[in-house]
Amino acid sequence: MATTVTLSTTLACTLDEAWERVQTSALLIHVAAPLIRFTPQGGQPFPAIWAPGEYRAWMWLFGILPVGWQAVVISHPAPDGTTRFIRDNGYGPLIKRWDHWIAIAPGDGGTTHYTDRVDVEAGLLTPLIAAFARVFYAHRQRRWRALARSGFSALKV
Repeated sequence: MATTVTLSTTLACTLDEAWERVQTSALLIHVAAPLIRFTPQGGQPFPAIWAPGEYRAWMWLFGILPVGWQAVVISHPAPDGTTRFIRDNGYGPLIKRWDHWIAIAPGDGGTTHYTDRVDVEAGLLTPLIAAFARVFYAHRQRRWRALARSGFSALKV
């Protein structure tokens, strides 16, 4: 049985700025750190801009503890009005389903409304993985807000 986790925040940047950044692998690496480090499998780096497809990554808790691999399965669902989406319908040996949707919509006064929504299925581990997802997305959104406030100056592209 799946559990859904949803967190939203406001980013101090325009919709176009957020959309440009969310499509980059550099953003994933930055906002996940230092909680999770992703290392691409196969010796090739992640693409600079995520194209639809499947990417395999090793995951490291706090950058040092190996937690296995995860498939990152990127797609670009059609916009809904002014809301844009990027989707990672991922999976791995521990997590049967990690269906992560990022929604980016215009906010008030030139800001952006950003939402992470993930459906998690991991058998008996589902409650634990869902609790981790809440912590992980709160962490990511904190890092996103700091990046947006800085004009994305800390982001290495």
